[in-house]
Amino acid sequence: MREGIYSVGQPIIQVEDLHKNYGEVQAVRGLSFAVEQGEVFGLLGPNGAGKTSTVEILEGLRTPDRGLVRVCGLDPETSGNAFKQNVGAVLQSTSLPDKLRVKEAIEMFAQFYRTRADTDQLLKQFQLEEKRSAFYGHLSGGQKQRLALAMALVNNPQVVFLDEPTAGLDPQVRREIYDIIEQLRREKKTVLLTTHYIEEAERLCDRVAIVDHGQVIALGTPRELKRGSAGTTRIEVRLARPVGDGALRRLDGVADCREFDGSYVLHSSSTAQTIVALVKHLESENNELHSLEIFSPSLEDVFIELTGRRLRE
Repeated sequence: MREGIYSVGQPIIQVEDLHKNYGEVQAVRGLSFAVEQGEVFGLLGPNGAGKTSTVEILEGLRTPDRGLVRVCGLDPETSGNAFKQNVGAVLQSTSLPDKLRVKEAIEMFAQFYRTRADTDQLLKQFQLEEKRSAFYGHLSGGQKQRLALAMALVNNPQVVFLDEPTAGLDPQVRREIYDIIEQLRREKKTVLLTTHYIEEAERLCDRVAIVDHGQVIALGTPRELKRGSAGTTRIEVRLARPVGDGALRRLDGVADCREFDGSYVLHSSSTAQTIVALVKHLESENNELHSLEIFSPSLEDVFIELTGRRLRE
């Protein structure tokens, strides 16, 4: 840890009562959380929840309307170069000149910092050795994202911000990015990432803040949050004809039932009982079951229970 900036025992990221408006739109409304050194901390929520605005304030790219923000003990808005030396960031989109070569990009970026990682080691770590002389415009989407991550780490930062780091990438590349983030955890880097992918938050994050309409609506480890969803199993069904969700809510074992685009989502504390009761009910109503899927409890269920909506709505 760089001396004189961060006191051991304090959260390395502090956010208290953060507000940010864009005209009449309240993007962030009293958001608060803290991140400990070495954590991978996730802001999980749908698009428009306020995640990116929060991260851009933490990165010093936007000015908050109200609230306290500290990263490594510094105010991102007023600490200038001292702040920049301690953080790395991958924005939602990174764009470089098409004719800039991969190694040139990393070395150019390194010139902004007093502390610099070994650029050849970064190329190796991010599987870009064979692309060191390739033009940026010739890289695939996954290679461009790996380059963005390498550039974010070129100053050996204490805190790394990753805003939707796998958005738009295919499943194989997403898994490669997951491996990199897990390596950062092993190196005791503090990572704050935003995502709307359930599996991403559950796999990568030590703790998660679920964000909706600019506020934290739940916070804890993925296991704690799932345990708080009453231990129910999610059953999703599609039927030949629509039914009132009140009838399904009264089935044996059902704790909650909601309808989403023609699909009924039931949360059941007794899966077998609920399925038997569902089949009997459909037979009595001369209705048919088109599909039935059963899911273990997830952060998606926590969000549905708290908001009545899906994360990707």
